[in-house]
Parts: sequence; structure tokens; C-alpha cells
Amino acid sequence: MRLYVGGLPYQTTEQELVDIFSQAGQVVEATVIIDRETGRSKGFGFVEMGSTEDGQYAIERLNGTMVGNRTITVSEARERQTSGGRGFQRRDRYSNSNYRSERY
Repeated sequence: MRLYVGGLPYQTTEQELVDIFSQAGQVVEATVIIDRETGRSKGFGFVEMGSTEDGQYAIERLNGTMVGNRTITVSEARERQTSGGRGFQRRDRYSNSNYRSERY
């Protein structure tokens, strides 16, 4: 079961996530999401638990607990939705079908 973990202190490492979630069951993988431009943590991550039961137990046990000086949120991760970009469509300014290049 894949879990979303929000509200992480920015210095949290993937190994620390493994250590925290190991209290609730088998951790298959832990990932802290890093900003591409700055190389710093975005303050959230994902943990893959070994079973649905371990995942549910982790949610019950760890949601709302303190990590460092922050309260974390733990929930079942949702699938990423593909929106086709950021809600706008790029238009080429010369692609207007009414535009014709004529020689005089």
C-alpha cells in the first residue's frame, strides 16, 4: 500500500522515513520529494508499505504525530492525474488559418 506523508520537516531523509514507518510494519520503499530547481525537500513524500494491513496501521498510528517540530499527515496515496499540462493550450501565433502569406 502506497502512503502519502505530508508536513515533513524539510531536513527529513528517506532513511528517517523508513525508520519512522518501520514501527508500523514492513517498509518497501520511502521517497522524499525534492524540488528540481533548488534541490531541497518539498516537505512531503511517499512510503510503500509491505501490505494493506501495514498501510492501514501506519495511517492509524502515525497520522497527526510529531516528526521533529511538525505534525505529519499520513493517508493513502491517490494516483497522479494527468491533466495534459497546466490548464492552457499553447498556440502558435502564426497558425491562424485566416493568415495567408501573399506576394504582391
